[in-house]
Amino acid sequence: MHMIRTLVFIGCAAILTTSCGKKTRVMTPGRVAVKSVKPGYTERGIASWYGEPYHGRRAANGEIYDMHELTGAHRTMPFGTWVEVENESNAKKVKLRITDRGPFVKKRILDVSRRAAEELSMIGPGTAPVKLVVIEAPRDGVRERYGVQVAAWSDRKRAEEEARKLESSVGVARVSESEGKPARYRVIAGEGTREQAEALRERLRKKGYRGIVIRHVP
Repeated sequence: MHMIRTLVFIGCAAILTTSCGKKTRVMTPGRVAVKSVKPGYTERGIASWYGEPYHGRRAANGEIYDMHELTGAHRTMPFGTWVEVENESNAKKVKLRITDRGPFVKKRILDVSRRAAEELSMIGPGTAPVKLVVIEAPRDGVRERYGVQVAAWSDRKRAEEEARKLESSVGVARVSESEGKPARYRVIAGEGTREQAEALRERLRKKGYRGIVIRHVP
């Protein structure tokens, strides 16, 4: 009888371990087999979105994840791949860049940023059936630029006051309004290469600001 109880306990433990493993979003990078894709490559499946508590943390490609940017997480696509995502339940579309790994939940093919989820009208439901198509990276002189987001408020006047204060010390500061409701007004300092933005973030930290480096396209 003691032997039977031991075997039952081991079996239950194995089932629980397997069940928990399906829910985790984290996977060891070495286990990801990156697959090259060309424009026109298409996938269909379920997409989800992520915001807090990942906002401000480092994504798998090394950038700081900003849930207000148009980015996404895919299991195998190379970082920097651009895709057009269509919510097949309402025909809304958005173009975003792959910067992270995930989602590691069964039957889901893509995690999108909060901003992308807002544009696809999937914040409430949390998930949506999507079609994603690999597209060419934006051209026509578009170049990557980086800045430091130092704060975000729902009050535009307060954000503009902070931007003016920063402008006097760092030279460039602006207010960027996020899409979706309620609107958020982000104060972004600096504009340049990623290395310049990283250096500016360190300078701002010495002044008491807790900023994050973000990418934006003109």
